[in-house]
Amino acid sequence: MRHVPNLPTYDKDATTRLLCSSVHLDDAFARYAHQELSGDRLTATGLPLGVNLLALARHASLATARTDLRDRRLAWLCAVWWLAVLTVIGGLAAGSPGLAEPAVVVLLVVLGCSWYLMHRTESRARAAALEARYSTARPQDLAPEVADGTEQRLRGLRRPNMVPYTQSAERQNPFVGSGDRIKETVWQPIDISRPADAPGGGKETLIPFDAVDLHTYLARELGNLAGLEGLRAQNRLYVLGPQVVYLGDDVLPDRLRPPNTEIPPPLVKAGLLKPGAGMRTYLSLERVGEGGRVIVSMHLRARLQHPSLSWEVAAYCIPPLHARHYGADYLPRDGFERWWSLVRFATSHTWSGLIGAPGRIGRRNAERRRRARELEKARKDISKRHALYDYGTTDSLRERVASWDQLGHSERTDSQDFLHRLQQGVLIATERFLKAHNVDTSSFDQAQQVITTQTYNISGDITGPANIGNNGQISASFGQGAQAPAAATGGGPTP
Repeated sequence: MRHVPNLPTYDKDATTRLLCSSVHLDDAFARYAHQELSGDRLTATGLPLGVNLLALARHASLATARTDLRDRRLAWLCAVWWLAVLTVIGGLAAGSPGLAEPAVVVLLVVLGCSWYLMHRTESRARAAALEARYSTARPQDLAPEVADGTEQRLRGLRRPNMVPYTQSAERQNPFVGSGDRIKETVWQPIDISRPADAPGGGKETLIPFDAVDLHTYLARELGNLAGLEGLRAQNRLYVLGPQVVYLGDDVLPDRLRPPNTEIPPPLVKAGLLKPGAGMRTYLSLERVGEGGRVIVSMHLRARLQHPSLSWEVAAYCIPPLHARHYGADYLPRDGFERWWSLVRFATSHTWSGLIGAPGRIGRRNAERRRRARELEKARKDISKRHALYDYGTTDSLRERVASWDQLGHSERTDSQDFLHRLQQGVLIATERFLKAHNVDTSSFDQAQQVITTQTYNISGDITGPANIGNNGQISASFGQGAQAPAAATGGGPTP
């Protein structure tokens, strides 16, 4: 074996680290992640797809608690500020400068305390962001735990074998959270009713099989056949959100809480053999690229109806993170630059932070009350009116923070190579499985000639309705978008 130097590579958890650092620098994203992962809810949480959601939930909770504490203190200072302002105005109007002078001192003290709060909070936020980004410790160990119920639910999302999708997604993309659609097609049917020729003449005896046998074989063998290291293969039941309630207590033990994402395997198998209303099982094949920057997935379903077999195929891609999440890579870490950067930040944000604190707290409380009212109404409808609720998710956090502007040439070609290898691997595995069950594969050979001409175009976000052309190939308009800043295209490789 040839020995060569080791080049720098991305950390396997680079995407998780970037997002965990981003919540400390981006309050809007921190509050979205906190509500999405730790907030009270009825709907299912989207797929993790290369992100440690438990670590992100802990860091988002820590970041929001830090800014909430800062704003509460600023709100008290704001009240003192306006009281001092009124005192100054009243003293000057009454012709009593002696009353106004102490109030002016109070104003200066309030400004100084506000500046200190802004400086200290930002300093701690930046330190936490840099630690999450570059520390050798696991990201989830760098922040305190959240509520036990939230921890347990997020741990169950590591290998989910059921995904409820919202009813609105049924018309376009039931594979919610998997990104943008690259291809959607049904391969040409294969005749599986004819036995293969026996070596000494005559015909072999067909060995019976079902869709579960075929899916299991592909899940076990596809990684080696396609030459795809790190391929994740799992049978997963996709369920229409309102239909979740009909799956029983194993899936929805409490109708007033989100459904389970790990369900008994017999239910997953049933989605292959006897699909229910809005319930189908797919073999989900996922490949997370270097550092989790790009995620390519293919969802397969064997349509086995004697005497023929066909494959339903859907391919999706999630591009790298948006440029806004690389902020920790460009923070000054020490020396005069760090000190001056913090001073400038505190000085420029003190006034808006002080005066705007009551408004920010009010808006957050109003939003919190609005969500609580909506959940209370939904739960009342479920418990008292026995309303059918849509427990499905609309997307995933990983999909929402992605940007096609960050997709590089090597990542695009790697993704295309993955899909071509995966397609070839499915064909090889199917042929070997059929031969192992003494099926004549002449019909398969004819279908393969058509299937192998299909291509995958990974160029960007789909901005218009897709048109299915020859061989099921999807052609669509791809938006170019603004060019990303040169400094925001890297993911921070580490030696």
